[in-house]
Amino acid sequence: METQDFADLQAWIGRTIEAEDVVTPRLAKSFRAILSGHAAKTSPGIHWCLAPDIADASELGPDGHPHRSGFLPPVRLPRRMWAGSDIVFKADINEGDSVTRRSTVTNVEAKQGRTGPLVFVTVHHVYSTQHGVAVEEDHIIVYRGATGLSAPAQAAVGSVSSAAHERTVEVDPVMLFRYSALTFNGHRIHYDYPYVTDVEHYPGLVIHGPLQATLLLNLAARISDRPPRSFSFRGTHPATGPQTLTLRANPDANGGLSLEVLSAAGHVTMKATARW
Repeated sequence: METQDFADLQAWIGRTIEAEDVVTPRLAKSFRAILSGHAAKTSPGIHWCLAPDIADASELGPDGHPHRSGFLPPVRLPRRMWAGSDIVFKADINEGDSVTRRSTVTNVEAKQGRTGPLVFVTVHHVYSTQHGVAVEEDHIIVYRGATGLSAPAQAAVGSVSSAAHERTVEVDPVMLFRYSALTFNGHRIHYDYPYVTDVEHYPGLVIHGPLQATLLLNLAARISDRPPRSFSFRGTHPATGPQTLTLRANPDANGGLSLEVLSAAGHVTMKATARW
């Protein structure tokens, strides 16, 4: 990426927007229905279903995302993915709560990856209810080129040989469609099979990063019978469906949990940590 281009992108640091939403009974019920038997009592992760970016159909690009303008910097690289998040939970978000999300671009960073240039954009979100701040999150978005997205699968690495806690999740196209609908996520890689295979060259529908993170987050909450106070995750390998994912968790040396998502092929697709 040219120096001048990157300097222009950094001018977006500090931009802020606000959006409001309400945790309606329908939204809460839909969230738990998508997770089915994997939901914890307090439904951690429901904040990712609130105050989504809503753009008119005329404002969408060919991938289903809004055009590169406005709040996020206009990165020229065509592919956009959710790379990970670092989250602090300060209070529960409950059914009936009114929620305001204040989002600020806090960092723009260019790197050279194995398949070409990458741009990482960090957005700090603060979710507040009528009772005060409930969630703070640093959301990391990665942009990359159109080529090199379907590199040959490598041998599975990084998985623990055994896990103290383990659950399997059947991920099918209906689950992916319902989560896209609930989060108002128009990205076609999650529901449009011809597009994701012919244009972005994945072997199947891409399983959302936040959906995988939500499953791990709820597993952690079920293990400890209460939601964690902090949770961090990073995507490590594309996960495509339909397939059976395995959720794994082990206690770590700091009194928390180390978690991961394992694909049916044995690839670790996401790693996470939870703290109380």
